[in-house]
Amino acid sequence: PDLIPDKKYFFFSHTIKEQPYNKELLQEILKKRIQLIDYECLTKSNGLRIIGFGRFAGIVGAYNAMRAYGERMGAYELKPAHKCEDRAELDRILEDLSIPSIKIVLTGEGRVGGGAKESMEALGVLQVSKEDYLQKDFDHAVYCQLGVMDYNKANDGTEHEEQHFFENPSEYTSAFEPYARVSDIFIACHFWDPKAPRLFEKSAVTEESFKIEVIADISCDIDGSVPTTLTASTIDEPFYGFDRATGQETEPFLKSSVTIMAVDNLPCELPRDSSEGYGNDLVKDVIPHLLGPDQDGVIQRATIAKDGELGENYQYLRDYVA
Repeated sequence: PDLIPDKKYFFFSHTIKEQPYNKELLQEILKKRIQLIDYECLTKSNGLRIIGFGRFAGIVGAYNAMRAYGERMGAYELKPAHKCEDRAELDRILEDLSIPSIKIVLTGEGRVGGGAKESMEALGVLQVSKEDYLQKDFDHAVYCQLGVMDYNKANDGTEHEEQHFFENPSEYTSAFEPYARVSDIFIACHFWDPKAPRLFEKSAVTEESFKIEVIADISCDIDGSVPTTLTASTIDEPFYGFDRATGQETEPFLKSSVTIMAVDNLPCELPRDSSEGYGNDLVKDVIPHLLGPDQDGVIQRATIAKDGELGENYQYLRDYVA
């Protein structure tokens, strides 16, 4: 449908990274003096996103991790998440599932990590401290959740606050190896800056000490912080293998490979719940700024275009739309 001039529009524009396929869209928005407010750019003053689908990515991603483990080990088979009626059915499946005394490591403490924790809780897996996770054996399944300062360490050996890492990621190396030695499943929920170290290198997977059987890379940075993620997978075919010796993609459940889950549109597996949750957050945390004075600048920061001009934070797109 045609864009209506001089109106306000909310949508994911996919233009802020100068995506070539939407260049003409933004040009048309400027031409028609439309105010474009991009969902992706709705942030607090500290830069954190106000709303997002991350929670449901975490919920489904953790479920898929357990599904992959069951199929890999020949222990059980789970219904695909997208064939569940809703999140409640998915939770019931997890609640009824019995799993062996495995160890599961989660990275990331944001929305995605929170969603993954919800699935762990539905499954009845006990959360333990990092120290106990690394040092103790358990007669039941356990998981631990790592923050950014748990899986990174400063090159100079000193301890810093998180902000130092965010400002100087190149001054750190990975501290993930001890967890790779004891974990059966790794669920990656963290945000990664390309300047930051990878959690491990491909060469680490060839070593016998690398114990992880299943990696659910919810973050899905191709050849990024989790280098076994060679490509994104799909909802219909969510799993593939990473050959430990060659680093090549294989069938998903070979003993010689690590099983990878790297679906990049996980919330689509629970569309009803994801949409409802997103809508509730929009009404609660965004609409008041749209209808009110917007004293915190939420709408202003997310406005890519208005009155035929690029927004204050998006002047870098001038050459893109020229």
